[in-house]
Amino acid sequence: FKCIKSHVHLRFNTAPFFYLCRPKESHVKSRNKEALDYHAKGRPGKIEITPTKEYSSQRDLSLAYSPGVAEPCLEIEKDPANAYKYTAKGNLVAVISNGTAVLGLGDIGPLAGKPVMEGKGLLFKIFADIDVFDIEVDATDVDKFVETVKAISPTFGGINLEDIKAPEAFEIEEHLKKELDIPVMHDDQHGTAIISGAALLNALELAEKKIDEVVVVVSGAGAAAISCAKLYCSLGVKRENVIMLDSKGVLRNDRGGLDKYKSLFATDRDLNTLEDAMKGADVFLGLSKGGLVNKKMVKSMAEKPIVFALANPDPEISYKDAMAARPDAIMATGRSDNPNQVNNVLGFPYIFRGAIDVRAKSINEEMKVAAVKAIADLAKQPVPEEVILAYDDRNLNFGPEYIIPKPFDPRLISTVAPAVAKAAMSSGVALKGIENFDLYKIELNKRLGLDNKLLRQITIRAKRNPKRVVFAEAENYNVLKAAQITMDEGICKPILLGNTERIHELIEEHQMDFNDTPILDPKSDETRDTRHRYAEKLWEKRKRKGISLYEAQRLMRERNYFGSMMVEMGDGDALISGVSRSYPNTIKPALQCIGRAPKVRKVAGMYILMTKKGPLFLADTTINVNPDGSEIADIVLMAAQAVRQFGIVPRIALLSYSNFGSSRDANTSKMAYARDLLKRRFPEMIIDGEIQGNFALNVELLQETFSFSDLSKYGANVLVFPNLDSGNISYKLIQELAGAEAIGPILMGMNKPMHVLQLGATVHEIVNMVTIAAAEAQTKSR
Repeated sequence: FKCIKSHVHLRFNTAPFFYLCRPKESHVKSRNKEALDYHAKGRPGKIEITPTKEYSSQRDLSLAYSPGVAEPCLEIEKDPANAYKYTAKGNLVAVISNGTAVLGLGDIGPLAGKPVMEGKGLLFKIFADIDVFDIEVDATDVDKFVETVKAISPTFGGINLEDIKAPEAFEIEEHLKKELDIPVMHDDQHGTAIISGAALLNALELAEKKIDEVVVVVSGAGAAAISCAKLYCSLGVKRENVIMLDSKGVLRNDRGGLDKYKSLFATDRDLNTLEDAMKGADVFLGLSKGGLVNKKMVKSMAEKPIVFALANPDPEISYKDAMAARPDAIMATGRSDNPNQVNNVLGFPYIFRGAIDVRAKSINEEMKVAAVKAIADLAKQPVPEEVILAYDDRNLNFGPEYIIPKPFDPRLISTVAPAVAKAAMSSGVALKGIENFDLYKIELNKRLGLDNKLLRQITIRAKRNPKRVVFAEAENYNVLKAAQITMDEGICKPILLGNTERIHELIEEHQMDFNDTPILDPKSDETRDTRHRYAEKLWEKRKRKGISLYEAQRLMRERNYFGSMMVEMGDGDALISGVSRSYPNTIKPALQCIGRAPKVRKVAGMYILMTKKGPLFLADTTINVNPDGSEIADIVLMAAQAVRQFGIVPRIALLSYSNFGSSRDANTSKMAYARDLLKRRFPEMIIDGEIQGNFALNVELLQETFSFSDLSKYGANVLVFPNLDSGNISYKLIQELAGAEAIGPILMGMNKPMHVLQLGATVHEIVNMVTIAAAEAQTKSR
């Protein structure tokens, strides 16, 4: 997701960070190289196909192919609907383009557009669990393109047309919708229309205006603009109240050369320019280019104007200027750094999800309107804690600055998809019904778990209020690169420690740009006064524990001690170290300088494993060799607190080789003791043990054998181990055998955020840990 961020920004009306920063040319080159490296590294591209059935034995292969495959083939021959039963058709969408209108790049051809189509496929998967084949068609002729797509359509359960220039895009979609019996949608047209339509309904409600009375000015007359105008009319806007402009001015009936699509919104009003049209208008919709609208135009609009400036990368008028001109305005842009981001990802994954789940023959106007209303209604509901945590914003309540949901609201899939499915059923285009929508919503939520949202939510949260993260090993390339990435993404404000000459050499060699980032050498004369101040503080803390003032001054020349004291003294908010030092040598300075949080007897380490069933939290995996029962209870409390900070309810399993007293020794007894101790103190805690790992994770097995368990309803998401051997071995085995991404080790129990990286951690792993540290620093600061 991170590597296609520029795609998402341009395609879905958001603003890339590098547009905001206006970096130096060398920095742009570095970012360009990074994007190329990302797409090329390992397996080229961003998607792959993985088997969904067993294939390890000869018998499996004989069922998968010859002779066993003949049976489903014959069943499909009897009834084509059986393709949905025996093949992947029912969860497979084609993202199809001819590359004539790619991103902000224009007509670059089908092959050059393939990375974007792969990116769109990735979004389908991560937001709605829909599989995608991207298809790049070398055809600009409408009839030839339609013929090609029609010929391959039996493969798919739906067709998403992408990056096709207007007016051909209109004609292609019209032809395919008439000739195919599966959902077809050109997202460039309808995505923005649906999301901005939801924003319009809510903005009108807040402005206390009736939709059939408002005058709407549309700057732009391309595919998205015309689709928006048509959908707004379906929602209640009167066509005669729509004033549309292209690059030549207002579309008027007395103006020649208008095609049949533009003619739909030609007006008889005596208006020529955008300035003319804006006077007295209630709504402005911009799908044109940045800077077209000035403050004077916004001031000329009606009372409580609605301004949707959606041009990329810069809106028609900035949020700041529009609100300065009209404080009573309700505004939306395509930018993530402004309130009310109109982002297509709020719509298309869930629209297709609902459509293919009922085998809709098309995506009709009723389904689009249902999506609009579902998205609009969701913005009026109380925002769940996990979204508030992700965006670090307690003020997410329905109002002028929150008229549409946030893109990572986990309720979208279970809100929009059912609404679309219901509309398909009621409008007669569904070939399959859904009998129990409550059960359907549960199934939708199960599709995704939280694994593909957790890091994104933490990232969003960190970016809301970037904290100062001290990188104690900035002479290491991976550390320096991670610092650059997290700075560029707005995740944190780096402070780099190390030999300044070596760091500058690395920056120049790899064409990085750290602007005004502090670069400090704890051994240099420039840091002498700071070093002495930190040494005095350390001596005060440790003078009765064997450290003299001289020793404290010597220790402050070491980066881990200097960095730890920066955090302790408030000159930094979090510390990251450990890539080139052993775990004990890294954690010792932090314990001496920062220390443990109040009432914490021992710190502990936790890993997050990103599995297909959702994130698993494993503790203790790095520090405590053989904790006793009360120490196990302390580890549980720290792990539970950390998991809650991620917006997840902890369900804790105390692991053992025994189940509930089936065997008794010191190890099993201490796990049972910890459970009993915690249950007495916290009866509401979801915790059980001692329990074997397979029972803790397998709900069906648990319900069948130990239905009395706290974990029998949902299973565990937090695994606590009896000793370091079992914890460390387990997470490494799961990571290697299951291919789960590991994030950690997360250090729990420190008074201020400090995390120890694995020796030789990759850039990706360091970025993940920095993100967690930055988000934790926000929590600690509160």
